[in-house]
Amino acid sequence: MGVADDLTKNGEFIRKDSLFRNFVKKGDGEFPPEKNRYHLYISLACPWAHRTLIVRKLKGLEDVVGLSVVHYLMLENGWEFTDGPGCIPDTVNNFKFIRELYFQSDPSYSGRFTVPVLYDTKTKKIVNNESSEIVRMFNSEFNEFSKSPELDLYPEALRSQIDSWNDVIYHGINNGVYKAGFALTQEAYEPNAKLVYETMLKVEDLVAKGPGPFLFGEALTETDIRLFTSLIRHDPVYYFHFKCNLTAVKDLPNLSLWLKRMYEHGEIKETVNMEHIKKHYFSSHLQINPTGVVPLYNGPIIGN
Repeated sequence: MGVADDLTKNGEFIRKDSLFRNFVKKGDGEFPPEKNRYHLYISLACPWAHRTLIVRKLKGLEDVVGLSVVHYLMLENGWEFTDGPGCIPDTVNNFKFIRELYFQSDPSYSGRFTVPVLYDTKTKKIVNNESSEIVRMFNSEFNEFSKSPELDLYPEALRSQIDSWNDVIYHGINNGVYKAGFALTQEAYEPNAKLVYETMLKVEDLVAKGPGPFLFGEALTETDIRLFTSLIRHDPVYYFHFKCNLTAVKDLPNLSLWLKRMYEHGEIKETVNMEHIKKHYFSSHLQINPTGVVPLYNGPIIGN
């Protein structure tokens, strides 16, 4: 299953909901927080998976939750484990494809084989494949093992702002670029490309008027991370590949400074692999880029 399964008859891209929605949480539930019990499967190319990798690193959970990284190329069999640069094989099950994890958890599964995946090595089940929920779990449920338990990316005092802007950014940028990029008709493409543009201007205004250095002031929040993983990909990928070319991050001075601060904050820089990012989009989506040629440009922050 691929992108074609998320396209409507009028050529519009509609993202399906994630189907594994259990939680790691303290108490008597099926999935209590434990060290070395859970394993995170990601792609360095995927912005949704990138969120979880950043939070795992910032919270100091690298010795608590294991990690596997698929190859950037996604073809007919979906995400694949290889020995390529930046990849980490499946050390839990020695599977070759992400799809095998899904069928292990549910032999009758008929959805898409997406990343990230938070997996329970004890029960051999997928706990959750929704990035926003994995981020919340990493933020709060593993603090007894965390090297940075004081870091709270979803503080009580900012939750209404976080929830509101998460929604704006999801529809207008995170998912908006895909709705523009995978559109098969002009009618499906134009409103979504315009929405991306309008939302980028809204965020530029938010940063311009705010106290900084982050979206809501001094505190780094999950909203910063959700925006970062899309905008670090915007100029080198989405601007060209998804035709979201009404504006670029480099044309928005406040957003450019914010993106640079985010890239240099903590260890976030270490989670960005532009080779995986560019090669995935330009080499996997052959319906958009039939030649598979990968542009040289790495964006305004990383450079070439």
